[in-house]
Amino acid sequence: MSNLTFQITPDSNKDSETIQMGRDLKLSCHVDATPQDKVNYTWYKNGAPVFNSDSLILLRSDPDMAPGTSSLEIVDMKFRDLATYSCVANFPGSRVPELRVDVNISQNSVSPPVLALPQGGQVVNVREGGNIDLVCLVVEGKPRPPILWSRVEKDLLMSSGATTMETLDGRLMLRNVSRDMMGAYRCQTAPYNGLNIKRREAQVQLNVQYPPILDPGDPDVRSRNYQMVTLRCTVIRSFPTRLIDIRWFRNGEIIRMPMPDTKEKPELKFKLDPTNNGSYECRVTNSAGTSTCAFNVSAQPYNAEFYFDTPNPVRIQKGNNYSYNLQWTQRDPEATDRIIGYWINVRKNKQNVLSKQIDLKGKEPEKGLLLSHTISDLRIPLSYEVRLAPITTYSTGEYASRIIQYSEPYTYPRPSDHVCGFEDQRICGFSQDRSDVFDWTRQNHLSQNPKRSANTGPETDRSGTKEGYYMYIEASRPRTEGDKARLLSPLFNVTSVRGPKGSGRVPYCVAFYYHMKGKHIGSLNVLLRVRSIASVDSVVWSKSGHQGPDWRRAFFDISPSGPFQIVFEGIRGPSFEGDIAIDDVSITIGKCKQDTVSSAGKTVLIGGSRSLPLARWLTFGLSCFLLLLYR
Repeated sequence: MSNLTFQITPDSNKDSETIQMGRDLKLSCHVDATPQDKVNYTWYKNGAPVFNSDSLILLRSDPDMAPGTSSLEIVDMKFRDLATYSCVANFPGSRVPELRVDVNISQNSVSPPVLALPQGGQVVNVREGGNIDLVCLVVEGKPRPPILWSRVEKDLLMSSGATTMETLDGRLMLRNVSRDMMGAYRCQTAPYNGLNIKRREAQVQLNVQYPPILDPGDPDVRSRNYQMVTLRCTVIRSFPTRLIDIRWFRNGEIIRMPMPDTKEKPELKFKLDPTNNGSYECRVTNSAGTSTCAFNVSAQPYNAEFYFDTPNPVRIQKGNNYSYNLQWTQRDPEATDRIIGYWINVRKNKQNVLSKQIDLKGKEPEKGLLLSHTISDLRIPLSYEVRLAPITTYSTGEYASRIIQYSEPYTYPRPSDHVCGFEDQRICGFSQDRSDVFDWTRQNHLSQNPKRSANTGPETDRSGTKEGYYMYIEASRPRTEGDKARLLSPLFNVTSVRGPKGSGRVPYCVAFYYHMKGKHIGSLNVLLRVRSIASVDSVVWSKSGHQGPDWRRAFFDISPSGPFQIVFEGIRGPSFEGDIAIDDVSITIGKCKQDTVSSAGKTVLIGGSRSLPLARWLTFGLSCFLLLLYR
């Protein structure tokens, strides 16, 4: 049982009707309950129960009202009928024992309310973070109802998070006002004491004043000396929108200049030279406060960036020493004066063991181009901190640092170095991609799970031996359709070799064997990942679906524009009979031939091993053949 409402007929809250002597008057009382017929209504006059009489008629269920409504009709109203009438509703077994409403009936007891806003209260201004009261007063009406506040825009909520807030005195108190509270607010009369009063309403506009919101763009401004520099400080929003002051500062001191037009975007233009590098500020002010754009303006070059390493940067030297081939790129070399060299510091335990200048000998760095320098006489097996700073005619950039570590290089030839059969646990320097869903697995016939899925996957490696290993993806649970596994080759540095005469790029042959047997086979993609300021992947080979029960060979040419990796991407098909495997991968310099893996005289090593010219491999094989004949 809930929501007790009270109605007077005729409705005195309508401007054309009033309570008059000698006329009939009906008081109606209704509560929401289920079932309605179990609600008991009791009427009282000045606290005494009301019984049916010639002048007072009780209706248990008024046919002219909503079902379940009880009414008390006052016939031919007299002065004796002016009193306080009460309606009490109770529902047996309800958690609310009873609901009660009282109304005082007199010639002027009920009158419609009138709302009014105080002078200047239609538009209210407040600074962000301040406190303010929105006021909406009931100046006339009996009884005086509470006031409900809400936002005029339906999608906006009150500061409490509710759609409406009720106030008894018409004052909506807002604390710690923020700019998202700005807008139009509606105040309206609420139902009071069950009376069916037509709602009156008014509106108040709240304006929240806050300092300008600024966007400086890129706060780190680099330029060549003796070139024009433009600093812009964009005003995104502010309230009030009118700006009253714009001032520029350099290194904390005001720049003397004519007062800028406050209607234009704040802007400062000047010619950069070695004397006016530094920090700049633009202070923009409206009546609510001041905001600042900060810039650091400099002809200092950007830092060097350590993104790449050769597959095998370490070389052994005499006397238990080693050398390290350091590689780096220069960020945006055209932004500042020409870079003529680099300062390099090599440190161990924060002590310099080497400090010298690298002379570029007139060669200017280019964006994305790898630079290199060999650091010699490093002690095996120590690690070092290397710090590098670019030098221009006018200034030196900040140091970028990295750690170089000694790793044992391969210094002996192995017949398998030019083809990776994944026989070693180091899998030739391949690695799992950490950003994929699952990993490739190294396996041979002896290590296969006896409960593995039938009708998919190879029985042995490509050579047919039980001991030979291969890499594969397992399509069984918990894998789901579309899951990806990526296997990354070592990084190959194309700057260490030269392309054919007249060609700017070096061709490579990529060859491998694949096994794709099963009715649920997904896809095998081979991607070329070229490393630059950001890595770029492109699909260079792809197969999908069942390809038969045998190992198949694939090969293709690539001509990468920079340091690169080969990525094998296996994608799980619709169900578990979808294992995919690869074996005997080679990446060699030169274009592919149908009958050989490589047609060039060099082999690129997988896993960082030293390569041998093809002629040496032929010599090695011929020597073994002659030795057998000799025996």
